[in-house]
Amino acid sequence: MGGNARPKNSRDWVKRHLSDPYVKRAQEEGYRSRSVYKLQQVGGRQPLVRAGMTVVDLGSAPGGWSQWSMEQAGPTGKVIAIDLLPMKPLAGVQFIQADFSSVAGLEAVEQALEGKQADLVISDMAPNMTGIPTTDQARLFGLEELAMEFALKSLKPEGVFLCKVFQGAGFEPFVKELRGHFKTVAAKKPDSSRDESRETFLLAKGLKAV
Repeated sequence: MGGNARPKNSRDWVKRHLSDPYVKRAQEEGYRSRSVYKLQQVGGRQPLVRAGMTVVDLGSAPGGWSQWSMEQAGPTGKVIAIDLLPMKPLAGVQFIQADFSSVAGLEAVEQALEGKQADLVISDMAPNMTGIPTTDQARLFGLEELAMEFALKSLKPEGVFLCKVFQGAGFEPFVKELRGHFKTVAAKKPDSSRDESRETFLLAKGLKAV
């Protein structure tokens, strides 16, 4: 479910994609997608995933974030991934192919947690694009609202929520809502995010007491 829409000229997109240094690096290092480096860079000096953590990856396909998270969490950690699209198996990752926005999808993730709380919830969910900016923005923030609500219920008090959004309509209200629930909220634009992309990563830490 994650990813950006390709530009109108697909040939230009393919040329740019193949020459992208992060694409080459991902291939060399055996990662499924260049998005791995976004996850690494957003954390900065404090890695988002550490040994023994429980991570929930929403909108996980093709699996780059899950792959890196499992590497960092190690054998004592746990990664639960969900996507509407199929995802090739990853050692140690519990993948659920379902629609997270459905009751069945949400319940499947909750069951996979087995009553435990997560250390980190990451969301790269994106709707099927219609090409109508206002509609696409509304759908995107609708998905991230669901991700945030899940994070509020599922995270440990010191847990972290990371989601990808796009600048534009709905951005400021969503940031304000996050700040109402988390002690710190930062907007991040990692170096590996393409310059032409409007994507921004919101990193929210520390649940506020209700």
